[in-house]
Amino acid sequence: MAWQLTGTYMESCSCDTICPCTWSALTAKATLDRCRALLAYHVDAGDIDGTDVSGLSFALFLDTPPVMAEGNWRVGVFLDGAATDAQAQQLGAVLAGRLGGPPAMLGPLIGEMLGIERVPIEFSDDGRSHKVRVGNAADLEVTDFAVGEGQDPVQLVNVFHPSNTTLTVAPATTVTMSTFGIEWGRAGESGFSAPFSWSG
Repeated sequence: MAWQLTGTYMESCSCDTICPCTWSALTAKATLDRCRALLAYHVDAGDIDGTDVSGLSFALFLDTPPVMAEGNWRVGVFLDGAATDAQAQQLGAVLAGRLGGPPAMLGPLIGEMLGIERVPIEFSDDGRSHKVRVGNAADLEVTDFAVGEGQDPVQLVNVFHPSNTTLTVAPATTVTMSTFGIEWGRAGESGFSAPFSWSG
């Protein structure tokens, strides 16, 4: 089975900017007692074994110990309510890591699956501000940070991350999170954005 997804990713986590997990390849301690993160993806173009998933979105909720490399992650999945049953099944297989690619690298770290919810997902991106609304669970906006007017956004390069090895620093400007029974999130917490390209 061959598959490929390309599009846009955005993230916010409960750490103060900038998340230590990201620059340390998951080995530095989070700034709070738990690391909670929402990683949201919009697929501009995607095909999974002949099933077109272009235009759909999905999101991953992570609740982890302060040192993410230790594993025992609790993970929940949000799938786009606009997906057909066939599209949802194929995206679910990718996100479960059964088809290889970047999602598979997270598998050994996951200790508990919190569930899969199919909800409306609204994703928008103006090139600097990135917004996602995930049903009633999340309302999130992150904004790429630049030092001054006309400057390129600040980026982390050569990082260990499933979305991209280069992430743009994008602190959260709007955050309301109620994900799988956990209330969290505040303006100013860590955030990133990047294009993503997955295949397997």
